[in-house]
Amino acid sequence: MSFDSAKYGEEVAAILALDGSGERLMPLSGGRCSSRAASAHLTRTTARELFGRSRAPEAALSGLWLYFSCLDESHSMSQAIHTPDGSFWHGIMHRQEPDPTNSGYWFRRVGGHPVFPKLAEEAARLTLETSNAGAVGEPLSRPRVSSTWDPFAFIDFCEQARRHPGSVEETLALRIQRAEWQILFDYCASPA
Repeated sequence: MSFDSAKYGEEVAAILALDGSGERLMPLSGGRCSSRAASAHLTRTTARELFGRSRAPEAALSGLWLYFSCLDESHSMSQAIHTPDGSFWHGIMHRQEPDPTNSGYWFRRVGGHPVFPKLAEEAARLTLETSNAGAVGEPLSRPRVSSTWDPFAFIDFCEQARRHPGSVEETLALRIQRAEWQILFDYCASPA
């Protein structure tokens, strides 16, 4: 999957460039803000300034905070967004905390989301790619691949992967999580 940070404007691209330009593999659990410069920049701006024409400006900004593993800031924003988009970011944040039960609560509030089909397709592609790459060792498990995205199965998969650092599962979970971020961020940050 290709991600072009320039699509969201020069300022957003410059912020994302502070750590991977939207290609960063966010940790499956915890972590701390990965870029002081990004945190400082995000603190000085507003959702409307960065995403004035987007479908969901506040949700997009919550996603930026999450991208840099600034969990408290992302949490504060997503908790105040009473839409499926806000609940989605909130669910991801709690999955990374890690608090799988709370994550599940927020994903139940998401219901079905318009990005689920694209995310299911990308997760299936990444799973197949990982299988075909001849990864060393037999995988412990794989996320359930189907035509629909199951955020609860992914919470469980991330929990298992987190307990096996360096495993094929961890690599796959990190790559699917990045795709999840990219797809949801694109949905929120793009014009309606």
